[in-house]
Amino acid sequence: MNIQAIIKILTDAGIEENEAKKEVKMLLEHFSNYTELDRMRGKILPESEWERIKEKAEYRAKTRTPVQYIIGESYFMGEFFKVAPAALIPRDETELLVREAITIIKENNFKEILDIGTGSGCIACTIAKQTEAVVLGVDISSDALRIALDNVTKLGINNRAVFRKSNLFEKVREDERFDMIISNPPYIPIGTPVEPEVLHEPAEALFSAENGLQFYRRIIEDAPEYLKPRGYLMFELGVGESESVALMMEKSFQGIHIMQDLAGIDRVIYGYLK
Repeated sequence: MNIQAIIKILTDAGIEENEAKKEVKMLLEHFSNYTELDRMRGKILPESEWERIKEKAEYRAKTRTPVQYIIGESYFMGEFFKVAPAALIPRDETELLVREAITIIKENNFKEILDIGTGSGCIACTIAKQTEAVVLGVDISSDALRIALDNVTKLGINNRAVFRKSNLFEKVREDERFDMIISNPPYIPIGTPVEPEVLHEPAEALFSAENGLQFYRRIIEDAPEYLKPRGYLMFELGVGESESVALMMEKSFQGIHIMQDLAGIDRVIYGYLK
């Protein structure tokens, strides 16, 4: 058994070759502590370890469970975050949102941030770790919040990122005001075909009514009540949604700016309160 044989298990199941190569390396490093450097140095992996990796790859191929759920963690913004099927797997697109948020927070010396739909807590934890701000993350899922709390402990930022069960603003107090509200809301229109891996992630964190716009509308309508003067509202965007979200924001926000990801897709939008 060798790396190529494990890769073939994945590619035969329809997983793209470059992705399969990355995933096999992830499985080897996580379960066998066998790195790319070990391979280059000619380190021999025992056959029992190859069999272990083969079993994981066969499970991945058969069920199409994302490899991040199999190993229980995902890399995001320089850190490994605990992940489980109760919360979305952090994605590269979200890094664009968080990097821009951190820039704005530092430039304006913002101290109080609200992360709506926090999931694994990757946005809240990263902002708390890389700025001087305290972040409140809210989510409707108790299971997701337990994962977020584990990530806070793992990163050693207790009391810097805190979490609360809330359906959007439901449990945010009337007297709480924030310098920024940030969200990667559910934005895939209900009924949209998705890859089999995506079906393992929580549907309530992925799919949205109103052609994917329901949660943007609800957050935009209520956000002004919870923002400080000239407070920022930031979103990750679904494909083709930037114009509609911008129009919704124009009533209460100005300086609206849209950023594209590496594929040229409008991926981040933000503005500040009028």
